[in-house]
Amino acid sequence: ICVFVVTSLINLNGRLFNYNPETNFEFNITYSILPGMPLKKISLTIFCFFCIVNCFAQETIEKKEKLINHITEKFQVFKDNEQVKNGSYEALYRRKTPIATGQYTKGKKTGEWRFNDSSGKLMQIYNYDTDSLKYEAKEYSNSSDLWYVVDKDITSTDKVTKPIKVGGRYYGYLPYLGAYQVPFNLYEYGSPECVAVIELLISPLGRLANYKVHTVCSLIEYDQTINMSTALFKEEDKKFIPATLNGQPILSRIIIKCRVNRSGGLDFF
Repeated sequence: ICVFVVTSLINLNGRLFNYNPETNFEFNITYSILPGMPLKKISLTIFCFFCIVNCFAQETIEKKEKLINHITEKFQVFKDNEQVKNGSYEALYRRKTPIATGQYTKGKKTGEWRFNDSSGKLMQIYNYDTDSLKYEAKEYSNSSDLWYVVDKDITSTDKVTKPIKVGGRYYGYLPYLGAYQVPFNLYEYGSPECVAVIELLISPLGRLANYKVHTVCSLIEYDQTINMSTALFKEEDKKFIPATLNGQPILSRIIIKCRVNRSGGLDFF
């Protein structure tokens, strides 16, 4: 069908077209098909156009993967290159609560993405086309797992903004929880209750400069801080909107309170 369509379109319309692998498909029209063209040929031309687009369109398939404990991803990839996401994306908490929804275009996040917490409450809206934050939910110190620290003396007249992670205060921080595992088998010690604190150092340029985890298991007298390489993370996980002091970007720290789960990984507290 595709060969017939291409031949018919060139013979009937005198059109030339170029295929562009970066944009999937592109027409360069040399002259109008309408003047003096019978209706039958016009209809055939329109039909041929849609057939050609379908011929060149890349087929996608759906995949599902575990992102972290209790979190699964559902997304579209190219059938001939499953490493490249293309189409709808959704991350689910316990397979039912959406915590991230959006679109990929050839491996890149595009358009508006919505990020929720584990209860489904909207945390953030971010537009990747314009690289802009559209909404950030209010944060209250008595109910947040995050603390923020700046190495500056702050007065009552100063205006300070916190560092922000694209992805919201739940989904956006999952990579930092998923990168750590306690360096021993909890079951060998009777599964003691342990807590952990992640510390992220964010530069004035909005880059992840340092990542460390302090773990305490009081029943077995384990108290250890481990500095870990930032190379563990993807490039997008190293980018933040930096904290500011009176409009100027400054160095800051993000502290995340966590609990150690039975498998030795981290969950929000």
